[in-house]
Amino acid sequence: MSEAHPVAGEIEARAVEWIERQHFGPWSPEDAASLEAWLSQSLYHRVAFDRLDLGWQRTERLTALRPAQIPSDMAPSMRGFGWRAIGTGLSVIALAAVGAGWFVLSANKQLTYATSVGGREVVRLIDGSQIELNTDTKIRVSERSDGREVWLDRGEAYFQITHDAARPLTIEAGDERIMDIGTKFLLRRDNDRLRIAVSEGGVRLEPGSDLPNQKAIVLRSGDIAIATPSGVSINKEPESKLANDLAWRTGVLIFHRSRLADVAAEFNRYNHEQIVIADPAVANFEIGGTFPTTDVDGFAAVTRDVLRLHVQTNNGAVWISR
Repeated sequence: MSEAHPVAGEIEARAVEWIERQHFGPWSPEDAASLEAWLSQSLYHRVAFDRLDLGWQRTERLTALRPAQIPSDMAPSMRGFGWRAIGTGLSVIALAAVGAGWFVLSANKQLTYATSVGGREVVRLIDGSQIELNTDTKIRVSERSDGREVWLDRGEAYFQITHDAARPLTIEAGDERIMDIGTKFLLRRDNDRLRIAVSEGGVRLEPGSDLPNQKAIVLRSGDIAIATPSGVSINKEPESKLANDLAWRTGVLIFHRSRLADVAAEFNRYNHEQIVIADPAVANFEIGGTFPTTDVDGFAAVTRDVLRLHVQTNNGAVWISR
């Protein structure tokens, strides 16, 4: 059950009072202990206080708020009024600087991120976790005080997650649910097929409603799971294989004795210019090498010069045949 919180405005007002007392009023060890108790009550409290206090420090104690320059007969009212007025402005600036993090936490807003064909993007969560999106990928993210949720609507993403038992991360990918146990892992969704590759730590896979008798599975480093409506299969892969799977993060694709048809399909994910294997007889030819993700012409040249295949460009596509 998530904890109840006052509205954001009430929390900010309370945080301003604490900061005002620290800088302008008498401050005792008892006050420090009371502040720490208040901060410990909720993540909302700590976020509001830290952001407003940081904003205060960056103003270098604006002249208008320096006690020494406020007439003594106006001090009681002006100090409180001046700080509260500028405190609101500082909170707006601070929240904008952290990517509207407070708004996301308090309003439970869902943010959408997407890449185009051939594109890549790194999404950073408030806690420092990162989600790197591959080509033609779309995710939605919701961050709350009691949890983090991600929906992988399509494509592929590499997760580097800061584990937090108080704010667990769950990922919905179609009918499957993945829960982080503190890890780095790769998810790729192709329609009703989900591939999970764990490079560090572990994740918990909860199969969807199509598999009512399938229990949750804990995947560890080196595990690769394929989840489909008919079941879940798990294999162990060497570290080098997992590194090859992540080569797209540096803009390249690495193949080792891969079927020509599979290589062409992989290239097609990154390019509008599509590769067509026009002759089924060559689909099972094997090829290996490292290629830039967008170098369709370079790949075609290798199939022509090394595999001695016929290559023809026609209607915006590269046709390969015997």
